[in-house]
Amino acid sequence: QVHLVESGGGLVQAGGSLRLSCVASGNGVSGNAMGWYQQLPGSQRELVATITEDNRTEIKDFVKGRFTISRDGAKNTLYLQIDNLQPADTAVYYCSAGRFIGRYYVRDSWGQGTQVTVSS
Repeated sequence: QVHLVESGGGLVQAGGSLRLSCVASGNGVSGNAMGWYQQLPGSQRELVATITEDNRTEIKDFVKGRFTISRDGAKNTLYLQIDNLQPADTAVYYCSAGRFIGRYYVRDSWGQGTQVTVSS
C-alpha cells in the first residue's frame, strides 16, 4: 500500500497559479499510475488528471488547458500545476496511486488532501 501526503494548497487570488505536490512512500510515484482528484464543496470526489508509468497524461475536459500533471520519480513526488485559477477551482485536491485496467483508472490509495481556495 502506497502512503501519500499532499501539500501546496492555500488561498490564491483568481488568475494566479499553484503547484500542488504529493509525496509517495517508497517508489510509489514511479511504480504506479498516479492521479489527482478534485472534491468541490458539497460534492463527490472526482478524478481530474492521471499520469501513467510511461508518462502518458490525461486531463479531464473541464480543467484541460489550465491543469498539468507531472511527476519526479527520483523525488517520489507527483505534481499538479494549476494556472489561471478560478473561484470554481476551490476544492480539496487529493492525489492517488493506482493502475489502469483498460481505459479505467482504479485507485488503490489516496492521501489526506490539500485545500485550494480561490478568491475573486
